[in-house]
Amino acid sequence: MHDDVDVSRPPEGITPLGDDIFAIDTMLAGYPGIVSSYLIRTERPCIIEVGTAGSARVLHDAVLALGLSPADLATIVVTHIHLDHAGGTGDMAALFPNAEIVVHERGARHLADPGRLMRSAAMVWGDRLDTLFGRMHPTEARRIRSVGRTGEIDLGGGRTLSTHYAPGHAKHHMGLVDSLTGDLYVGDALGVYNQLTGDIRPATPPPDFDLPACLDTLRLFSDIGAQRLMFSHFGAVGDVAETIDRAEAELHLWVDTVRGSHGSTGDLDHAIAMVRDKVVSRYRPLPPDASPEAAAVLDTLSGAEANVSGIVHWLDRLEQERAEAARQQDENRA
Repeated sequence: MHDDVDVSRPPEGITPLGDDIFAIDTMLAGYPGIVSSYLIRTERPCIIEVGTAGSARVLHDAVLALGLSPADLATIVVTHIHLDHAGGTGDMAALFPNAEIVVHERGARHLADPGRLMRSAAMVWGDRLDTLFGRMHPTEARRIRSVGRTGEIDLGGGRTLSTHYAPGHAKHHMGLVDSLTGDLYVGDALGVYNQLTGDIRPATPPPDFDLPACLDTLRLFSDIGAQRLMFSHFGAVGDVAETIDRAEAELHLWVDTVRGSHGSTGDLDHAIAMVRDKVVSRYRPLPPDASPEAAAVLDTLSGAEANVSGIVHWLDRLEQERAEAARQQDENRA
């Protein structure tokens, strides 16, 4: 670690957040403001979220600019294994040879062998896969540490990150709490926060979105009593209770709107149109100097189409479960 580096005035794309924490814009697909990674520059330095394969070199250069060598990084942790958060894990492991890779146990095997994950992603994204995410490369299994419902990451000097299983957005999702600052790294569990407008919208993609699990995670995050919320999309937010309440209200609004549309027609395009008309239209417009390309990429990742598809998938699963339960009841009566 090179303490002679002036970290109070870092290069563009790196934001000091106090207590040796730096937000790093991973420049997903070359665009700013989409995925935020975080470096905690302590005795045992740690990176939270790595972005895509194309982001690995961006993070590497940021770590060096903040006075660390590749050998200094002790831990790389991802909140979940979706490609915009963890697609660069294998590349990062190669660039930072001493770092332990921490992930929830339900995602660990996909980091070691990403073939199935990449095949599923190719079905969803098609020709856009390489442009948006690149290719996830395997991470050596011996370097991966999986955690369950809770876990702990040593940051040195008595400071830790505690991990908390937080499903709803994904079955392999977890939140992280900094013992020194009370910061809560939320991944996608609260949705997407737009720094430019102050709006927050849910992230409910298929196939794992589950409303009751999402609400349980929101209650867990409320009970933690965090001092700040560290969004992967995008940046740090200080109004913790208000933001969690808004995230829950938005989640209910999206689900209720899709449920109403789904009950009447079952048509996905109609549900998307309803959400755009009744829900998305409420959000503040972007400022004139905002990147329209970056906004379009973020909308692709977590806009009306992706979110409604996930909600419809969950509603269909509920209907199937109810039909199966009714069938079982009829068989028992017979």
